[in-house]
Amino acid sequence: MSTAWTRKDLLTIRELDRAEIELILDTARIFKDVLARPVKRAASLEGRTVVNLFVEPSTRTRTSFALAATRLGADVVLIDSASSSFRKGETLKDTGQVLQAMNADFVILRHSAAGAPQFLAERLKAHLINAGDGAHEHPTQALLDAFTMRERLGGKLDWKDLHVVICGDILFSRVARSNVWALTKLGARVTLVGPTTLVPQQFSELGVAVAHDFDAVLPEADVIMLLRIQHERQRQSFFPSVAEYVSLFGLSLERFKRCKPEVLIMHPGPINRGVEIASELADGPNSTVLDQVQNGLAIRMAALHLLGGGGAVE
Repeated sequence: MSTAWTRKDLLTIRELDRAEIELILDTARIFKDVLARPVKRAASLEGRTVVNLFVEPSTRTRTSFALAATRLGADVVLIDSASSSFRKGETLKDTGQVLQAMNADFVILRHSAAGAPQFLAERLKAHLINAGDGAHEHPTQALLDAFTMRERLGGKLDWKDLHVVICGDILFSRVARSNVWALTKLGARVTLVGPTTLVPQQFSELGVAVAHDFDAVLPEADVIMLLRIQHERQRQSFFPSVAEYVSLFGLSLERFKRCKPEVLIMHPGPINRGVEIASELADGPNSTVLDQVQNGLAIRMAALHLLGGGGAVE
């Protein structure tokens, strides 16, 4: 392992250094092997309690964290906004204090407000993991994406030779922001592409290229990461129509002919088939969509394990 884990929480990729990112990826590799066993369990969190506090809807992330905690032997409590006291007006601070009084060891928080995980982490003794906060960050998604790239490209992967094109709604995407931080820290070259309204030029200040011609960047991409339009975060229309967006930025079968034959096609889900990607490509051999889901479980086991003390995995 490249370093020892010393942080109480996992809130952002931006605050991590390369060694910490690689430690999580290396630990996830161990848990990927654990998940291939007939008995897919390790007991590093035996007797601990993990609270999944999802104030915003989720299928993949919520289920993945619940399974990860269960595989590590923890007791898991699931709380969502529909069944919690948030509906009665309880504040996030008060909810956190309730969880603290119940001696929760870990809190996994998804929230629509950017900064909510940081706010709660500063007030809890429990370890806190950000499962997505507004348009800010989604650290475990970026980690599982990097893990998937490393796994699919194998021993030939040299991050500095990798060109990752991220296409779609960058402005409102926490996935894009976390991936930019992770990939640039690892040394990859990143190009953000989409309509000028959703990929403003100021993103270049993050050390990435900004482009608005999808066809022009496709031939040099080693990885294409497609993002859905975040309608739930938008207060206005950022392009004339879905049809126009598809014509310019949808990865169609015809557009795919411009790509390298071995290009990886990634998507964090949920997918709008026929909009950001053709169904045949989402289900095809270049797609990593289901790999990402599977690897999310290993990454989240690694994150929980390291935050919980990170001893040897048995």
